[in-house]
Amino acid sequence: MTTFDSTKRSLPELLKDITTGKIQLPDFQRGWVWDDDHVQSLLVSIARSFPVGAVMLMETGGEVRFETRPVEGIDPDSVTKEPDQLILDGQQRLTSLTQAVGLDAPVNTRTAKGKPIKRHYYFDIRTALEGEDRLEEAVIAVDENRQTRKNFGRDVDIDLSSRQLECEQLYFPCDKILDSSEWLQDLFKHNQDAMGDFLEFQKKIISAFSAYQLPVIELKKETSKEAVCLVFEKVNTGGVQLSVFELITASYAAEGYNLRDDWFGSDIRDVPSRKARFEEHELLRDVQSTDLLQAITLLQTRERKLEDLKAGRTGKQVRPVSAKRASVLDLPLDAYTRWADAVEKGFVEAAYFLKGECFYSRRELPYATQLVPLAAVMTLLGNRWREPRIHAKLSRWFWSGVLGELYGGAVETRIALDLEELMTWFEDDAELPRTVIDASFDPTRLESLRSRNSAAYKGINVLILREGAEDFFWKGDIQALDQQGVELDIHHIFPRAWCEAQGLSYRIYDSIINKTPISARTNRMIGGDAPSAYLARLQAHKQVQLGDEAMNALLEGHRIPAETLRTDDFDAFYQQRKRRLLEIIEKAMGKKPLLGSDEGSPEATEEGAYKA
Repeated sequence: MTTFDSTKRSLPELLKDITTGKIQLPDFQRGWVWDDDHVQSLLVSIARSFPVGAVMLMETGGEVRFETRPVEGIDPDSVTKEPDQLILDGQQRLTSLTQAVGLDAPVNTRTAKGKPIKRHYYFDIRTALEGEDRLEEAVIAVDENRQTRKNFGRDVDIDLSSRQLECEQLYFPCDKILDSSEWLQDLFKHNQDAMGDFLEFQKKIISAFSAYQLPVIELKKETSKEAVCLVFEKVNTGGVQLSVFELITASYAAEGYNLRDDWFGSDIRDVPSRKARFEEHELLRDVQSTDLLQAITLLQTRERKLEDLKAGRTGKQVRPVSAKRASVLDLPLDAYTRWADAVEKGFVEAAYFLKGECFYSRRELPYATQLVPLAAVMTLLGNRWREPRIHAKLSRWFWSGVLGELYGGAVETRIALDLEELMTWFEDDAELPRTVIDASFDPTRLESLRSRNSAAYKGINVLILREGAEDFFWKGDIQALDQQGVELDIHHIFPRAWCEAQGLSYRIYDSIINKTPISARTNRMIGGDAPSAYLARLQAHKQVQLGDEAMNALLEGHRIPAETLRTDDFDAFYQQRKRRLLEIIEKAMGKKPLLGSDEGSPEATEEGAYKA
């Protein structure tokens, strides 16, 4: 079935339908943003009969229902409440033309720098008649008093504040283009000598507006909500992507529910918004409205699937658990209101779980996407996630996703499977989730982990921290110091300068194997010296005063082999620390890393990379 038609419609017809409310905007459309220069350029393009691009409209009356609003500048009380069509693409152009040509009020626009201004637009008739190449100069903008000023606003330059002044100076107001008869009568009264010029202007310029045809793509009312979302994102010339949240907001508004107020808060209700409540938790400050919607959709579709199974449906009759955008867009309002508070608590419980895994800062979180199924699971489990048996499984699943690097890219299918399979695994030890089965860690991956933005890099760093790693200088473990505001970062164990002096390749010395979290103060004391030198300096510092045994214990807390550090033996250090990191990875994932990949020296695992 064809879901759209393409046609042409005259500009006067479109503007009439917009001003009467037959054509309106869906509530998810952003406000009008075009500046004064863009408006003037558009008027010139129409006057020269240049193409200005197609617009896209959608029929109303189908299953997709949105809250609607008139185009900016039009009084909502003066138009029909039930539009025939909605603008999906072309809002900026149609709003500019409506305000400049279709309405008498000044246009609320802005300067190129964004300062709000009010403008009326005119054609200087004499300049316009000098030729098409003069049309850009012929279009002028005046302020809300229909004047332009000079000398820093002290003197009036052009004054068009009355019809007589307009006629005498031959400036034609753009808001009279669609009906110039009254202005023509006034011109006859105030400036008969200019009648010939006006008639020529009418023939060349006004007729261009009257005859102008815009290409129009009309979506039929049968178009799905997902298609509307996709179409808007693909064709929206404003360059601002439409979010699922905005589309659902418009859909719920048609049913009398304000989703935007629920998320962002309302001036009427003196209670923290849902967004503000999330932001009370450090690990949840980056949770988006779409994350909440996706988690609710998981639970709603799971509930629906269980109903289908209970009713005896089989095969394709059973609707799947889903986190895909189409399913989120179809989330019923009653499901949102029923699940929203519980899922919010699920996110909070997810934050408590992550703290237990030693994540304290949102910048440490490997994958934001993994929060969604985690919160959905927590919503179903309630306090049960704290039971040792369930907690151990939840932890293993989480670290499998992180260290197996399975939650990057498009993960909607994995999210849905994880919710179902985790709930099954909690009751049946034999039913391992696919994420746990699929997850693997190749030991050679340690050698390529250099970016702190990598999920596995972040995860391994936290695994080191949760073993109780302490700073080499300041008293206290790294995470406690971080919470106290001490400046921390991940630094080289064998310093970069020393490594380069030894001819080591950055591909070796810059990997996570040669890095650990320490304070900025410790890093400055390390400098570029050999480990044997900086360890002696650290231990002898009057504020540290540590013996070899105590310092060795600190190093072991970072999974750093102390003896290889003290002898500046990079080769032995590299292999021993690699094995120790693999041990904590194995412990977290509940399975051994891939076999046969962790043997040999750096030279063997990366030919020619170890020595420069």
